[in-house]
Amino acid sequence: MTKTKVEAVKAARVWCLAALLAFAGLSHADLVGPVVAIQDGDTIDVLVNRQPVRVRLAQIDAPEKRQAFGTRSRQALAELVFRQSVRVAETGRDRYGRVIGTVYLGNVDVNAQMVREGMAWVYRQYAKDRGLYELERQAQASRRGLWVDPEPVPPWEYRRDKRERSLAAKRQAQ
Repeated sequence: MTKTKVEAVKAARVWCLAALLAFAGLSHADLVGPVVAIQDGDTIDVLVNRQPVRVRLAQIDAPEKRQAFGTRSRQALAELVFRQSVRVAETGRDRYGRVIGTVYLGNVDVNAQMVREGMAWVYRQYAKDRGLYELERQAQASRRGLWVDPEPVPPWEYRRDKRERSLAAKRQAQ
């Protein structure tokens, strides 16, 4: 290879690396916008560039809509962020294509606030912030929110039990 071709190949590699780094940075960029919808206690829609973006609050799991405290959890999240401008520190995407991230209202970590108020559990399978466990312990000790129930069922168990009941019903119908 001539010296010119080697330089061209090196330049192309550098350009590709720069492009990859730029795209990687974009995939986990902060989103900023008003909250236009509350789906449940751990999912919101944020308006970004005139388009709603579905955001799943990272590291927490709120009661399902039909589960005890599901409606109250959704209301608590609405009271915190509905029609407010928030910043979402994106950490990735889930299997449904939703942005996963930590939501901030000013300096308030909304994900942590939901746990603090007893409106969500720490999602053990995905939690990295050890401070969330202490907030959950404090909410439980103070019997805040869902912790007034002597035996609250974590949403991941509720969903698993619901799936098992559904499968059993299908088998029985056959």
